[in-house]
Amino acid sequence: MLDEKQNSGLNFHVSVDCVVFGFEFGKLNVLLLERKMLFEGVEFKDLKLPGDLVRKDEDLDTAAARVLKELTGLDNIYLRQFAAIGTPDRLYRMERDMEWLRQIGHPEEVVVTVAYYSLINIDQDKINRFELQEDVKWHPVSQIKELAFDHMEIFNDALKALRDELRFNPIGFELLPSKFTLSQLQKLYEVILGSTLDKRNFRKKVSNMPYVIPINEKEKGVSHKPAQYYIFSKKVYEKTRKSSLDFFV
Repeated sequence: MLDEKQNSGLNFHVSVDCVVFGFEFGKLNVLLLERKMLFEGVEFKDLKLPGDLVRKDEDLDTAAARVLKELTGLDNIYLRQFAAIGTPDRLYRMERDMEWLRQIGHPEEVVVTVAYYSLINIDQDKINRFELQEDVKWHPVSQIKELAFDHMEIFNDALKALRDELRFNPIGFELLPSKFTLSQLQKLYEVILGSTLDKRNFRKKVSNMPYVIPINEKEKGVSHKPAQYYIFSKKVYEKTRKSSLDFFV
């Protein structure tokens, strides 16, 4: 529950919510917080997006970065603001949501939330670098059917924003290891866009991207023919960037 000292440093009319995407083993995941509460005398559990009220001494980006730091322990995570939602009843549509807010001492006031999505590479090399809180877990995007408050709408809008951005900027490389195969790159695009890409056409387009650079290294310990590893060069991309990365055109 929020105490008086905590209340004095918070802006109860503005919050940030973060849709944190992670890619691992060919699946796109989202980081969700398990909410536990007593509702009508019964313990109730559901899922919500991580977020928090903005402190009076911080701006929006700082607040979103703080939320992610507290969740994952990581700094400098890719973070993009994509929406602001101020529907008057957005937090009070269901009685259990209202009850949860009462239990944590949140005033029943209109709260405008500024939504961000972020990208984390959760391959095996990186996932060991941070420990998630006990009530925060990765969930496959394809299995998300219901979230607390209006968070399902925010989640769907974030997924659309991610897909749109992926077509014009190389943000997908934020979700890959520092070195990757073309099969991994194609799988990433297919999973996020929700479509199957033609392998030959995909590789032809990648071959025309000077910022996707082959390195003198191949896979090891695999049962199939070892694939070539590639790296993404942001420096080269900035010099040669084009208006679209769309693999469907």
